Amino acid sequence: MELIAAERRLRAPVEKDHRVTHQPGFVLHSYPYKETSLIVDVLTRDHGRIALVAKGAKRPHSALRGVLQTFQPLSLSWSGKGEMRTLTAAEWVGGLLPLEKGALLCGFYLNELLLKFLARDDPHAPLFQHYVATLNQLAHGEPAPIVLRKFERALLKDTGFSGDFTRCTSTGETVLPERTYVVDPERGPRPAMPADTWPLVAGKTLLDMEKEDYSDALTQTQSKFLMRHLLSHHLGGGQLNTRQILIDLMQL
Repeated sequence: MELIAAERRLRAPVEKDHRVTHQPGFVLHSYPYKETSLIVDVLTRDHGRIALVAKGAKRPHSALRGVLQTFQPLSLSWSGKGEMRTLTAAEWVGGLLPLEKGALLCGFYLNELLLKFLARDDPHAPLFQHYVATLNQLAHGEPAPIVLRKFERALLKDTGFSGDFTRCTSTGETVLPERTYVVDPERGPRPAMPADTWPLVAGKTLLDMEKEDYSDALTQTQSKFLMRHLLSHHLGGGQLNTRQILIDLMQL
């Protein structure tokens, strides 16, 4: 029996170490690990959100020490399988202006959203590209409320938490600009009723949001409260720390 078991072990395929090289990514969050290392939560283009151990990254002369910064495009390489991989290389790519002042706080808000809503190892390539575009828009001073509404909407759609805002779920008919609706977080838009406590939104607001057109002041106001309601629901009532700061400082 021992001989048979030994032969089976010899015939069994050896699992190769899984390696990924030069993957575009961004640091979302990092925290200390042991004395000299970091655990880095990153968003990557093709592999989604993953956790990497950056060994020795806290040492003064580590090549990783100055590279693993938030909001900077990186080229990442790692090895290993399972929930925690090992970072083997990180290089700064460049191409984005740094975020400053209010834009910097908005960037941390984006990162907190991604950490809360994205499961690990679940690729979201379109959302990755939207994240890059959003950082670029914030860095160039585009209006933060509009930029954030677009990203929030893209996040909920890409993760399956929100559907089409142009279709009434109770009737199957197209949303009418002149009617007033509420958005059921689990189903979608339906005509508002007197007993509703959810945010009331004009049909035009829903149609504008689907087109990413926030030029109307009413659309900006109603979309703010609507997205706050939807995000809170899908977080189980949990608070987004950076959002509360943004509300206090900028009324976003």
